[in-house]
Amino acid sequence: MYYPILIKSIDFPIFKAISEASETLNVHSYVIGGYVRDHMIGRKSKDVDIVTDGNGIELANLVAQKLKIKKVNIFKTFGTAMFMWDDWQIEFVGARKESYTSHSRNPIVSVGTIEEDQDRRDFTINAMAISLQKADYGFLIDPFNGSADLEKGIIRTPLDPDITFSDDPLRMMRAVRFSTQLGFEILPETLDSIKKNAHRIEIVTMERIIEELNKIVMSNIPSKGFYLLDATGLLGLIFPTFVKLKGAEFVEGKGHKDNFRHTLEVLDRIAPNTHNLWLRWSALLHDIGKPSTKRFDQQLGWTFHGHEFRGMKMVPAIFNQLRLPMNEKM
Repeated sequence: MYYPILIKSIDFPIFKAISEASETLNVHSYVIGGYVRDHMIGRKSKDVDIVTDGNGIELANLVAQKLKIKKVNIFKTFGTAMFMWDDWQIEFVGARKESYTSHSRNPIVSVGTIEEDQDRRDFTINAMAISLQKADYGFLIDPFNGSADLEKGIIRTPLDPDITFSDDPLRMMRAVRFSTQLGFEILPETLDSIKKNAHRIEIVTMERIIEELNKIVMSNIPSKGFYLLDATGLLGLIFPTFVKLKGAEFVEGKGHKDNFRHTLEVLDRIAPNTHNLWLRWSALLHDIGKPSTKRFDQQLGWTFHGHEFRGMKMVPAIFNQLRLPMNEKM
């Protein structure tokens, strides 16, 4: 679906070069995905995905030749090519469609159309494309009304969310991540689908999961992401040790604070003061030893003696389980 929206400021030399190269090769090419989303909300991005109904590698090579770029990274297995233009990263791929099996999030990929390529995208706000053809240069192609969702601040899947999340369960983590980073709300039926399909996260490698979790940790208000992960059941599956911090017990009228909530408050408070991922992880794990050291004393009430030492001893196992670096960063 074409929208009568002309995306301004899309006149960078890189896009003009892609347009000219596409005309030479007699193919259609589009800027698609994250760059379009970020450009429309004024979020700076120099990470650009180009999809073409032709050969992505051939197009990349011709564009690089026009711009006198010497090095093009080619990934023949995936049919993609990438090069740097100043400090921009430009990736090219041919339009494709995907099909999945129940035991893997790695799709069977075949050649497709731009419409089929947009169908396979995770969320409506990431399915928008900008045409680079001379006839309609700069116009938005928005089949799922992602521009309206962008304006309303909504995370929604283009197709049936149960199929979207079951096919590629990492998209559930990405939904939470985008919601946290952008301050958007996940549509109720989309959120319900994440809860229903949360168990499917078990087929995703921890390396991919932690990549998304780290982006949540590095968000402006990371607690939002952790509350969403907890509410959907994902947190208990990927980081059960942290979930043990939840809740407060009372004995004889004496209680203690909810260390889950307290920890996320600490993380939110440190966030404006550091962009160091490992300092943020230190905030996240500073009370991780409390559940296993919790005791009730008739005179003192609840105590957590030695929780710092216990927590320190727990960190290597946590980093190992989450595939975080086992070096000086830990």
